[in-house]
Amino acid sequence: MTTRNIIRIVIIAAALGYFAYAQFHRKDSGAKPELAAPIPTNAKEFKLGALDFKACDIKQKNSGATTTAFCAPFSVPENRDDANGRKIDLRLALIRSDAASADTDIVVFLAGGPGQAAVDTWPQVAGSFAPLRRHHHILLLDQRGTGQSNPLTCKHADDETDSGEDFDAAKSEQRMRTCLEEVQKKADPRYYTTTVATDDLEAVRAALGNPMFNLVGISYGTRMAQQYAMRHPDGVRSIVLDSVAPNDIALGQDFAVNLENSLKAEFAACTNTPACKDAFGDSYANLFALRDQLRANPRDFDYHNPTTFKSDKKRLNQYALTGLVRMFAYTPETAALLPLSISHGLKGDFTPLLGQTELLKGDLADLTDNGMQMSVICSEDADLIAPRPEDEKTLLGNLLIKSLQATCAIWPHGTRPPDFHAPYTSDKPVLVLEGELDPVTPPRYGEQVMKTLSNAKLIVAKGQGHNVLGRGCIPKVVEDFVDNLKPKDLDVKCVDQLGPTPAFIDFNGAAP
Repeated sequence: MTTRNIIRIVIIAAALGYFAYAQFHRKDSGAKPELAAPIPTNAKEFKLGALDFKACDIKQKNSGATTTAFCAPFSVPENRDDANGRKIDLRLALIRSDAASADTDIVVFLAGGPGQAAVDTWPQVAGSFAPLRRHHHILLLDQRGTGQSNPLTCKHADDETDSGEDFDAAKSEQRMRTCLEEVQKKADPRYYTTTVATDDLEAVRAALGNPMFNLVGISYGTRMAQQYAMRHPDGVRSIVLDSVAPNDIALGQDFAVNLENSLKAEFAACTNTPACKDAFGDSYANLFALRDQLRANPRDFDYHNPTTFKSDKKRLNQYALTGLVRMFAYTPETAALLPLSISHGLKGDFTPLLGQTELLKGDLADLTDNGMQMSVICSEDADLIAPRPEDEKTLLGNLLIKSLQATCAIWPHGTRPPDFHAPYTSDKPVLVLEGELDPVTPPRYGEQVMKTLSNAKLIVAKGQGHNVLGRGCIPKVVEDFVDNLKPKDLDVKCVDQLGPTPAFIDFNGAAP
């Protein structure tokens, strides 16, 4: 398995799975909210600030359906210190509020990854934002290097993606150099960092006439939210951090232990359920037994591809298994399949794991072959991470750390402000959302962020994984938060109704 494939499998924190009351129902200290100029419901174009928006369509993946939006051209200098340098076009879209006259403060969706594009991801998360949209416009900006904002794609550098081949350092280094050569034809990777992207977002705010922003960040988007709020606090009205990555961590360092803790908790729930234990025994031990089998004897497996409906073949080794299990751990529905799927794998049947992975791959397509990931991590985190002896016995081990270090020895580094990894300290209204079983940004990260926030609330959704914004009643809780800016007064009893998805005993469900 190549270095780039390993990194794709283990670093991607994809945002998987994703009315306001009428104006007189709002409770902002009894004051009537300031309203923006109305936009006719049949308008095909309109102006906000200095930006001219025109009707456009957002395509939905694997579907002929589209989502109506309004797009505006927007360009920025690639390097703001070079007035005569390259200009890059950023893709900017607005999802218009359902209200005839929306509030002047705008909700900004900050996508995950690093590498996801906000515009392309919108159809997946739109339902999570439905309550907010009743009286807020939703702003979508593809961060530079993603989507249609001068993407740092290098599709010809690694044509054997997901081939399952064994790791070859020399080949991986050459592929990374080939990728870099392709990217450098249209971009300087040093200027595709989070810090530079925060200035892009502030430039958009200025062009819109300096409205106040309600930032909603998911996964890596929480880093973007914190960094923007640190550098441009005057533009921030409120912040929602879903599956937060604290400023003071280095992305990648804790991935092995975070995954291990999540898997242990998932499998313990199975072991503590008589029917599940009777069916599978110790699923945690089964996982490592399967890993050892594939380490000793990587093999090609035939399976029925659920996306093409044809017989297919894929090579599986220990690294591929690690990636499959980690993707499953992101959501409670797929995590519930792990004991059953691992059991089938021990019997030589990998159809459940391989088939489900084909379905999940579509959700991660934004991130494939995206050098923006490397620009972010190599500039912001790579020098702060190192292999740890205690991680060697985990499923993930230290391979990711070693792979990142090798990659970042090649990839150009941008600058990192001295305070980049300082904890975000603020009295702004902040709502922190965590999934109890999140395998990448666990609840302790939320607790860590809360230590320096004086006007904030942490909600941990029981039994949930990564990205909880769209789960249960949480969209309504977020609406209440943005409406009233009183995080500590939020009524979150409804969130307690969420819980784990019981492990499947067979493919009919959890019941024996």
